[in-house]
Amino acid sequence: MATPNNNNASSFFFILMDLPGLETAHCWTAIPICSIYVLSVIGNVTILYIVKSVSSLQTPMYLFLSMLSVADLGLSASTLPSMVAVFLLGQRKIGATACFMQLFFIHTFSVIESAVLLAMAFDRCVAIREPLRYATILTTRRIGAIGLAIVTHSAVLHLPLPVLLGRLQFQPVNALSHSYCIHPDVLRLATSSILVNSSFGLFVMLSTLGLDAVLILLSYVLILKTVLSIASNTQRLKAFNTCISHVCAVLLFYTPLVSLSMIHRFGKKKLPAQVYMLLSYLHFLVPPMLNPIVYTVKTKEIRVHILKMFHPQKL
Repeated sequence: MATPNNNNASSFFFILMDLPGLETAHCWTAIPICSIYVLSVIGNVTILYIVKSVSSLQTPMYLFLSMLSVADLGLSASTLPSMVAVFLLGQRKIGATACFMQLFFIHTFSVIESAVLLAMAFDRCVAIREPLRYATILTTRRIGAIGLAIVTHSAVLHLPLPVLLGRLQFQPVNALSHSYCIHPDVLRLATSSILVNSSFGLFVMLSTLGLDAVLILLSYVLILKTVLSIASNTQRLKAFNTCISHVCAVLLFYTPLVSLSMIHRFGKKKLPAQVYMLLSYLHFLVPPMLNPIVYTVKTKEIRVHILKMFHPQKL
């Protein structure tokens, strides 16, 4: 097979990876994968429906939660086509153009989710440090502008990725490490110079996910400083409780990401392929499923309205 460049990328394809050791057990692996997607869609659509339907929940905190649900749905939808092809249909080939488009959407929605988590940290910081000015600082118009800026910035920043990848040549043995396309995995198969692609990818990661993580940490340092200055233990606990759901969402998103980054750079050759793939699935599949569950369990207002949906006569 000739190594492709941007002139024949449309006819070139990559091979997606099944779960190592379970290549022939598509029926069994499809069950948990499909369950994760179904739970993700039901949970996030429910959050969106409740926030839209209940006027008392159309406050900054819940509007940002709606943005998180949209990002989760987008991230799930980005990985869904190739996951269905691999685990339900046993189809492991994906065209280069489709692969490049998929990684664009995966990375774009991943950065959108990170930026929304930062916006939610800012929301909690303002609510705790400036409670009297909270409603005037985070108006609906400003929240809409923040959401538009997040989407625009994330999409524009990733637009060069498919173009830069289309300029590369790839080796004939073109098997990826996952059942979906991500930028570092595709770069690994390139035979031409990847200096520009690698440098651009590093810049995007540091200027988005890396910067977001630092600013989220800074926000919680300010929150902690403010909460510890409160004299009443009851008020301290109440303030901390408003942040628990967001802290869980941050940990769900960043813990697998940081672990993947460390393994990719320092320990990939020392660990089984199953560990690497598991962390990858945890990063891309689990947060969209668990975020609605976490917010439902920890947020009384959402929990009450969900119960009203099923037992309206009892509440």
